[in-house]
Amino acid sequence: MVPVQRHFLVASDFDQTLSFNDSGLVLSELLGAHGFQEKVEGLARSNLVQQGGELAYLLRHDPEFRGVRREHLVETGRRVRLRHNIRALVEFLHRGLEGCRFSFFVISAAPREVIQSALAGIVEPAHVFGTELDYDDESGEVRSIKRVPAGYGKVAVLEELETRLGIAPDRTIYIGDGNSDVHVMLHVNNRAGYTIAVSENTQLARIARRTVLSDDAFSVTVPILEDVLGRGVGEIRTLFESNGLTLAQWDKARTDRVTVGDTRAPILGGEGNALGLALADDDEAVA
Repeated sequence: MVPVQRHFLVASDFDQTLSFNDSGLVLSELLGAHGFQEKVEGLARSNLVQQGGELAYLLRHDPEFRGVRREHLVETGRRVRLRHNIRALVEFLHRGLEGCRFSFFVISAAPREVIQSALAGIVEPAHVFGTELDYDDESGEVRSIKRVPAGYGKVAVLEELETRLGIAPDRTIYIGDGNSDVHVMLHVNNRAGYTIAVSENTQLARIARRTVLSDDAFSVTVPILEDVLGRGVGEIRTLFESNGLTLAQWDKARTDRVTVGDTRAPILGGEGNALGLALADDDEAVA
């Protein structure tokens, strides 16, 4: 009898989850625009737009961003600094494990062109959901906004994917870093899914099932393997090694502190070779 294969949806935010910085900040530097962070904070205080959708608003309403064209967004993606080992994470999820398979998607309020450019050759373009823009046929500049996956918009995309893939809500795993992920994390948790925060954001710390602090994208496999799949430390260590990585240290406590080393040959200009990782258990996050 063939065992039933469990199918999981793994969805991740982009800015500061798979990258080190906000793509809006990178775009503003490319354009020579000033005060991007102050503008975002002002929009957040005014509650004028959903958290995460500030860049989309600026693209239509701020004079310094009104001339943005598709090529600006593609170049921004090329300049975004990514977290280490995203390719290893995506390839691991694509291969799956015995009895488990994963479908990986990126859901972000960042412009879709930015994300697709940044993750070119790593994540299939069709697996990227970002802000969808319409461009003027003559000038090539952004003319309108079709869709912004921010706030409830992320929930809508997640539910669409669950329906399309036939995945139950309790098999959904969401990874995020900031206030714009609060709504979708609450939604996933309320439907018995699993959530991982990758920052010390105080709001997320009270919501996410686990918190992972690392420069390495592959680190999120630790709570997935341990909590979702019930794998032991030895199995997790073996899996890391099979992917060219090492779990050099993992002191189990209220906060897990893990050191990850790369056993592969270093590549100039590529991903890092060593990093530190800390995971906060659920009781730590809620305390």
